[in-house]
Amino acid sequence: MEEKERRDVEEKKANNAANGKLSWPVRLSYAGGDVACNVVFGMVGTLLTLFYTDYVGVAAATVGLIMLLSRFFDGFSDMIMGIIVEKTNSKWGKSRPWILFGAIPFGVTAVLAFSVPDIGQTGMLILLFTVPHTMGVVQSIYIFVTYNFCTTVCYTAINLPYGSLSAMMTRVSSERDMLSVVRMGLSPLGKIIAVTCTTPLVKLFGNDQAAWVKTMTVWAVIALILLLICFINCKETVVIAGQDKAEKVPVKKGLKLLLTNQYFWAVLLLWMFQSVSFSVSGTILPYYCKYIFHNDTWLYSALYLTEILTLVVCIFLCAPLIRKFGKRNIALAGSIIALVGHLLYFLNPYSIPWMVMSCVARAVGLAPLNAVVFGMIGDVVEFGQWKTHVRQESLIFAGGSIGTKVGAGVASAVMTGLLSMGGYISTAAGSVTQPDSALHMIVNIYKGGPLIVAGGVLVVLLFYHLDKQYPDIMKELIEREAKGEL
Repeated sequence: MEEKERRDVEEKKANNAANGKLSWPVRLSYAGGDVACNVVFGMVGTLLTLFYTDYVGVAAATVGLIMLLSRFFDGFSDMIMGIIVEKTNSKWGKSRPWILFGAIPFGVTAVLAFSVPDIGQTGMLILLFTVPHTMGVVQSIYIFVTYNFCTTVCYTAINLPYGSLSAMMTRVSSERDMLSVVRMGLSPLGKIIAVTCTTPLVKLFGNDQAAWVKTMTVWAVIALILLLICFINCKETVVIAGQDKAEKVPVKKGLKLLLTNQYFWAVLLLWMFQSVSFSVSGTILPYYCKYIFHNDTWLYSALYLTEILTLVVCIFLCAPLIRKFGKRNIALAGSIIALVGHLLYFLNPYSIPWMVMSCVARAVGLAPLNAVVFGMIGDVVEFGQWKTHVRQESLIFAGGSIGTKVGAGVASAVMTGLLSMGGYISTAAGSVTQPDSALHMIVNIYKGGPLIVAGGVLVVLLFYHLDKQYPDIMKELIEREAKGEL
């Protein structure tokens, strides 16, 4: 019996190492998991800052501080969740049980995160976006608690295992590349829904507090269905011979090994810059449209949709380029395109056509990075095993996730802090005339943010050489594992 089990393991391992091909239903099911997460997280990440400053009247600096502190808490929760997933063993694997058992709580808490009980009527919910007009301290505590309840706890508990699942589905780099392409090509659909469809649905449902609850419930049901499909179709097929018999690595040692993996730092920074890019377009662009172009109705949605659709198309176009030129090279070329394209926007930052060009250039330039970043993280898992004889899927994805969340938090804090320095007037009274200093600050933030992102990506990729090493690394790993070694 033991001999048969050994042969089965070896056969499965060899099949995954040599073939590891994923079907299109599997790829689409996996991508659907990210669409599910982005339906909720997209709305929080794009519309909430503007709502707090312009509809609740919270000072921009206060919002920025809350976002920054929340992201650091979020980073710690990611690492804790990474350790938990590493220690998880079930009949469904390490990551999949969290998707299964987290799907319903995620859907429920997504609704609850946008609501508080209405004392006057049992069962009635008042959404997160309806912040009580109380004293500033109480108001800030309310925002901090509800924001973290939505993002730090529930989102982390399901999104991190989802991310690490990709490294457990296949070990073939090209297949992980394709999985990354499909994921990042379709995941923006969640944000598109959040940005373009929320307001119309709220109006359709009555344009009141209950309408926000109904709208969030629709998104939650969609997220639940997509997550369950992801769980059913995405199996953990990677079997590492000798991993079960390997010595358990203490948490402290595991973290030390993680921090000595140089390519872990590379993907952390790349993931961070990706997140900062979305934060710039999602946070400052609504202000730009409202106060520079004097259009707070349709322009932001149109620009955001233009950028996202361009990004999606270009991500899928990257698939053949990855196979021909490699992940690092196309991401490097893309960062140069983003840099040059955004510099051209400087010629006329007060023109809508030039703003459209900026959005398109950023999307075209950063599409390669979006297409390959999760494939890169999977390669880093193999590199870490090759270098340290320890496999750390969940910790590597957790660490990378810290980069993206801290990056978004820092970006939000910096942008709102700069707005405050520029004299930005926060008000709940609706329309307000901003001073020239605030208007200039809005323009300068939009000018500088994409430049920092493109330049940062360019620098990191100049030192990234894992693509060339990967075939030799996998060859050695297969030889080791044939001997029962990691």
